[in-house]
Amino acid sequence: MSGKVYLVGGGCGDYDLITLRGKAVIERSDAVVYDALIDERLLGFAPEGAELICAGKRAGKHSASQEKINSLLIRLASAGKNVVRLKGGDPFVFGRGGEEAEALAEAGIPFEFVPGISSCIAAPELAGIPVTHRGLARSFHVITAHTSDGMPDLTPYAALDGTLIFLMGLGSIAELADQMISSGRHKDTPAAVISRGGTSRQQTVRGTLADIAQRAEGLEAPAVIAVGDTAALELYSPKVQPLSGVTVALTGTADFSQRLGEMLRRLGAQTVTAARLDVREKETALPDLEKYSRLVLTSPVGVRILLERLSNEHIDLRRLSHLKPAAVGRATARALEAAGLYAELVPESFTSAALAEELVRQVSGSERVLILRAEKGSGQLTDILSANGVAFDDFALYDTEAETVVKNVVSDYIVFASAFSAESFFVSGGRLSDSTTAVCIGEVTAAALRDRTGGRLIVAEESTAEGIVDIILKEEDK
Repeated sequence: MSGKVYLVGGGCGDYDLITLRGKAVIERSDAVVYDALIDERLLGFAPEGAELICAGKRAGKHSASQEKINSLLIRLASAGKNVVRLKGGDPFVFGRGGEEAEALAEAGIPFEFVPGISSCIAAPELAGIPVTHRGLARSFHVITAHTSDGMPDLTPYAALDGTLIFLMGLGSIAELADQMISSGRHKDTPAAVISRGGTSRQQTVRGTLADIAQRAEGLEAPAVIAVGDTAALELYSPKVQPLSGVTVALTGTADFSQRLGEMLRRLGAQTVTAARLDVREKETALPDLEKYSRLVLTSPVGVRILLERLSNEHIDLRRLSHLKPAAVGRATARALEAAGLYAELVPESFTSAALAEELVRQVSGSERVLILRAEKGSGQLTDILSANGVAFDDFALYDTEAETVVKNVVSDYIVFASAFSAESFFVSGGRLSDSTTAVCIGEVTAAALRDRTGGRLIVAEESTAEGIVDIILKEEDK
């Protein structure tokens, strides 16, 4: 029995610009064939075990021909799989979705389209440039500035009224502007380039056809070029939010970076991932829970893995009824509450040391504590318990592996959520500019940083994502 192919537009830029329908289709997929320009956080919506296949398809850097992609979609669907063909923007806006649909129809494979938000509208909009505007532009026209034979003849488009939107033209913007002028557009016609629209790295430059190529030097593809009177508009206040214009580099697990990044972006900040901590679950079975009276969890990741492990090992949650849960902070406590478990102990200061000191005060001599956390967890917790004679077992639920993504960080701030992430960043060759302030989640992380760099650093008053946001807001308010 044949499966089905969903030709899905992933939207312009960050993963949260996908439609609800697009997200739902990914969540029930058996395979996702994705393009280079999508935000890879979208792949996190795919169910465990789904095939994730990069098809490349970036101008000048194709990793697979269109014919091979068509064949791949047919093969996967013929094997009975529900396949998501995930594209940046919209499948029908220079996305070759029509070609793939034709191939699927010829092979007798059922398919469905899920529209996406195209960069031709979204990128200018996010830069404060409307593609239509009363009195300035009654229409807009979307034009590719790149074909297999190079730049097409743009003469017919120069005479069009309204806003001209060029896609895939950054590499030949000088020729594009020259063609527009030689074809009759005045050299003082407003023009704008929006680079990496819809992402935390979005940059916009404005000018005219006479100087836009020079102004756009150094911008990154993908980029959208707008030509016409509306390109001179800037329909937003440059400081409408407290962190507008502030750039923050993030390090840590995907869960933490995503949560913190969303909080910062809601306040106007631009974020970029500088380093990732990949979580690798340990294969060892859980210890005998009957031996313990206290259960200590130090992160939402640990809570998630514990609950998954209990489910996989068919252990009823009622088996935990004799355990008194303790959480290092609010985020961990909230993760427990979502499963109907309530932490009896959350220290006022959200640190491993504070949690250990509270346990020392509360645990009796006959009790034994089970700590479930990362393999490279803070030594403060176990050191304090050992020094005070508290019986415990420190069980590694998962390990973390660091990958530095941006080695030369030039943002306003970089956030380090653990001593391990700080040490790993510098060990792998990461460097901070003199203007970048390091934000540490706690004193242990700050100590690890002081050993690595003499640059400026600040420490969150509360060891949470909220505490990090608060300290950045205070810095910007000085």
